Amino acid sequence: MIYALITLGVFLLMECVTWLTHKFVMHGFGWYLHADHHQPKYQGIFEKNDAYFIVFAIPSILLFYFGTYTSHTYLFFIGLGILFYGIAYFLVHDVLIHQRFKWFKHTNNRYLKGLRKGHKMHHKHLGKEEGECFGMLFVPLKYFKKPKI
Repeated sequence: MIYALITLGVFLLMECVTWLTHKFVMHGFGWYLHADHHQPKYQGIFEKNDAYFIVFAIPSILLFYFGTYTSHTYLFFIGLGILFYGIAYFLVHDVLIHQRFKWFKHTNNRYLKGLRKGHKMHHKHLGKEEGECFGMLFVPLKYFKKPKI
């Protein structure tokens, strides 16, 4: 049970890590890798921004290794929480929001529509300044409200 809680806790903590990384690294000194992601049209299947998947995968892989081959089993489950967040990030960000894969084109779920709206507000800024809504799975409640008619 403790390992499931560790995995869940790390998964939730990764939203904070992602927010901080997105705001201060991707929109800071790491803008070089993230800039093409803010352009209206992708030039190909991959973009430089995809390098951040590798950046986040490395600690997860190392934690799997040290959690498996040492007596510190809990490290494996920390790595698992990071992996699960990476999978959720891929499904939400690349599949649902940016439609890089056409798997969930016609969703009518209120939560998912709110995530899309929040991320759309993030992308209205093409530069690294004046960004908003840096999270992925938790965005401000205002994006979930139905528009007044």
